[in-house]
This record gives sequence, C-alpha cells and structure tokens, in this order.
Amino acid sequence: MSFFAPQHPNTDLKKQSLRGGAVTLTSQSLSLVIHLGSTMILARILSPQDYGIIAMVAAITGFAGVFSDLGLSTATIQRDKISHEQVSNLFWINAGLGLIITLVVASLSPAVAWFYHTPQLVWVTVVLSMNFMITGLGVQHQALLTRQMRFFSLAKIHIFSMLLGIGIAILMALHGYRYWALVFNTITLSASNTFCLWLVARWQPCLPKHKTGIRPMIRFGSDIAGFNTINFFARNLDNILIGRYHGSGPLGFYSKAYQLLMMPITNFRAPLDKVALPAMSRLQNDHERFRDYYMEYLSILSFIYMPLVTFMFVCSDNIIKIILGPQWIKAGEIFRILAIAALIQPVGSSRGLVLLSTGQSRKYLFQGVTVALIISLAIVLGVSKGAKGVAWAYAISVYAVLFPSLFFSYKNTSIHIGHFLEAIKQPFAASLAMGVICYLLLSKIRIFGDMASLVICLITGILSYLGLIIFFSRGLKNLLKYYEYSKLMFKNIH
Repeated sequence: MSFFAPQHPNTDLKKQSLRGGAVTLTSQSLSLVIHLGSTMILARILSPQDYGIIAMVAAITGFAGVFSDLGLSTATIQRDKISHEQVSNLFWINAGLGLIITLVVASLSPAVAWFYHTPQLVWVTVVLSMNFMITGLGVQHQALLTRQMRFFSLAKIHIFSMLLGIGIAILMALHGYRYWALVFNTITLSASNTFCLWLVARWQPCLPKHKTGIRPMIRFGSDIAGFNTINFFARNLDNILIGRYHGSGPLGFYSKAYQLLMMPITNFRAPLDKVALPAMSRLQNDHERFRDYYMEYLSILSFIYMPLVTFMFVCSDNIIKIILGPQWIKAGEIFRILAIAALIQPVGSSRGLVLLSTGQSRKYLFQGVTVALIISLAIVLGVSKGAKGVAWAYAISVYAVLFPSLFFSYKNTSIHIGHFLEAIKQPFAASLAMGVICYLLLSKIRIFGDMASLVICLITGILSYLGLIIFFSRGLKNLLKYYEYSKLMFKNIH
C-alpha cells in the first residue's frame, strides 16, 4: 500500500484496528515489564535527588518539545489525501524546528540552573536539548507508518530502542554516573528510534517545494501544537512549582509517584489511542459507525484501566516498596491522591479523539486552553501545601472539568454524555466494589509480607472484578464481547 493513497472506511476496519491494537498492546505490555524492571534496578542505584534533577529539566525540555512536532504528525495521519511533496515539506519544517529548539534550549541552560539554584542543570540541559534535533528527523516517518497502521513495525522499533536506552542507563548508573544515566537513556532511545524509523519506512523526503497545499495542514497542526503547549504547561506546572519552592527531594517523590502510577495506564491506553485516531478519522463521515466505534473504545479502555488504577490505589504501599524500595515510601500518599484523578482522567481526555478525528482543531485548542487554565489555577492554589497539596488540587480540578468539557466536545456530533456514561458505568462500579474487597482483604493479610499480600490481592481483585462485571446488567454479554475482541485482536498478528 502506498503511503499516499486516500483513506477510506472499509468492512475490515474493525479487524484491522483491533489487530493493530493487539500488536501495540502487546508491545506496550512488554514495555511496561521492561520499564518496571529497569525502574526497580535504577531506583535502587540512583537517589530521589537524581530523579529530581531530571524532573526539573524535563519540565523545560518537554515544554519545548511540543514545538518540534507542531502537530504536523497528526495532520499527516488525519488527512484523507496527502502527497509526497506535502509530507516532504512537513518533514523539513519538523527538522528545522528541531534544530532551532535544540539551539534555544541549550542557550537557556544557565537560566534553568539559576531558576532551580542547581548548577548541575547547565550541562544536563545542553545534552538533553540535542533530543529535539534527533526526534525532529523522524516525526513524519512515524506518522506515515501510523497512517498505514503498520503497528507491528512501530512496536519492534519501540522495544528495540527502549532496551538499548535502558541498557546504557543501567551500565552508566552502575559506574557511578548518577543522573547522567537517565540523560543518556533519553538520548540513546531517541537516536535509535529515529534511525530505525528511516530504516523501516524507506521513505526519503524531496527538497522543499512551493504551492503544495500544506497551509491547511499547518493550520490544523498549529491548533494541535497550541493545545499541546497549553496542556503541557498545565501538566508540568506542578513539577516546576514543587521544584522551585520545595526542592529536588519533594519533587523526586512527587514525580516518581506520578510516573509509577501513569506507567501502566499509559502503556494500556497508548495502543488504543494509536489505533483509534486513524480509524475514527476514516469514519468521521459515517456518524453511526463513528459513535459506535468511540463507545467501544471507551468501553474497552475503562474495562482495562479502571480496575488497574483501583488496585494500585489500594495496594500503593506494597507496590512502592517492591518496585522502588522502602526509601520511597513517602511517595505513597501522593501516589494515592493522584490515583483518584487517574480513575477518570483517561476516559475524560478521550474528548480529544472526537475533536481531532473530525478535524475540529480550533475547538480542540479552545477546550484545551480552558481546561488547562482551570487545572493550573488549582495547582497554584495548592502549592503552598507542598507536594500533597498540589496532588489534591490536580485531582479535584480533573473532576471539576470532566462533564463541561465533554458536553462542549460532543456538541454537533452523534455522541452525547449518555453514551459516555453507558460505556463506562459497569467497569467504574465494578472497580470501586473490587477496591473495597481488596482493601478489606489487605488489612487481614499484611502479616504475610509485601509481595505475598500483593499477589493474593491481585488474584482476588481479578476474580472479584470479573464476577462483578458478570453480576451487573448485561455483564456476561460484555465479557463475551471482550473475549471475542481478544480472539480477533490476537489472531494472526504479524
């Protein structure tokens, strides 16, 4: 199939997207295992201060990184028809932006060190700034592979690059390079990923050309970049303010709690999102199929991650001591507070898929700005109470914006709030009930030790959750539906 063939919905779209989701889910599950394993190793070698230093820089470099993509990868994926010349022009824009951002961030490194009162940040920022130049060269290659739904190729690239980066990080940590191990993990992963994308895609851009019709794509991408900019600021304002006013120690606990919580959620959600955007883009003119696909997406997403978040909330102390070590136990309360937000945030943010897949980029930007301002205000109000105050502020604001933002995003589509509630109600109720069961059980079995009690709770949680789904209205029907999806997803994956 050509990279530049028009996108059309077809009868095999569900099979194609489910199998693509299976490949990506398998990849992300493997990534989760690798990431957890590396975290267990590195967290015992490195200190919270080492992670805090990286978190300080990440708040700055991550913000700048929004501009290296400029939303142009999504524009390539979402557009019905594209040409070689159009994607080539977008490639040069991404590459140029990557170089410019590298130079700008590197030049700002003394200011970053001054802001945090941490001299080590000068060279850490300079080295990490190179990441933008590297990733900018692979943005359009990844977009083209995603557009074709070649998720197996993307999965292999991701796993290989991740293993290489983690291997370098562990070796450097063992040899006493402290936070530099985390720096070169990032650089190695990005360099390997970009190299492999070029190798697999086998697409080479031509020189820039005039009058290729990319202006609408740039406008679409700019709206996405605007959203990502505001959203990133809101999501990282907590790290910036905690680091500024409370130091690298509290920031290390907060950022690690957030990362540990989001690690499994992201790994399970990313496969669905990666498949859903191109699939829903193809269905944007078929309103009934579009709505049904979105409800299936919500149903599967909530079925997987809601019980997971609830289990992590109940067993947070066990998880932290086993994965990070007892020296990280102070992160436990922060972890539990953030888990309250994580119970609803992934399905709530699915509103973005609806807007992007239907080409409503300006509306996407507007709702993003509004939500970000509310969350940012809450974080500013909470920072005086330390990391826990920030966590509570974030959790409360996530629930405050949920229904207004969904109502705004669903307007003028075939979806309404009732569809959202219908899709998530059974997993939500079953997860809460499962959480109560696990909590009562855990209080009785702590004497068996952290690992044993965690395993017992996990087995009990899975069995009780599935039993509760069956108990609720049409529960058995839904379980059979998930089973059929699983057979389809994992059949002939290659």
